[in-house]
Amino acid sequence: MSALETLAATIAARRGAAPDSSWTARLLAAGPEKCAEKFGEEAVEAIIEAVKGDRARLTSEAADVLYHLLVMLAARNVTLADVLSELDRRKGTGGLQEKARRPRT
Repeated sequence: MSALETLAATIAARRGAAPDSSWTARLLAAGPEKCAEKFGEEAVEAIIEAVKGDRARLTSEAADVLYHLLVMLAARNVTLADVLSELDRRKGTGGLQEKARRPRT
């Protein structure tokens, strides 16, 4: 099992736990909107470190982004397996082709 799969399983296991038992349980109890807010905050922090060029800080912030992404997905009942299946579906399709296939909103 990869580190991401292990992390996703840990997050899933914390669903429904008492909010004072873990940070993950607290985030999930706060609802999808709070989980999305935290993901956005971490993404911005990662962007800042990428612009600064601090490799160690970027690595740390990227780990936070991945964690908060998985929590946000869990809050909306989207699993890592769902995301990986979507990536598998896209294999062999260029980014420009994939964007052209998406409905315009």
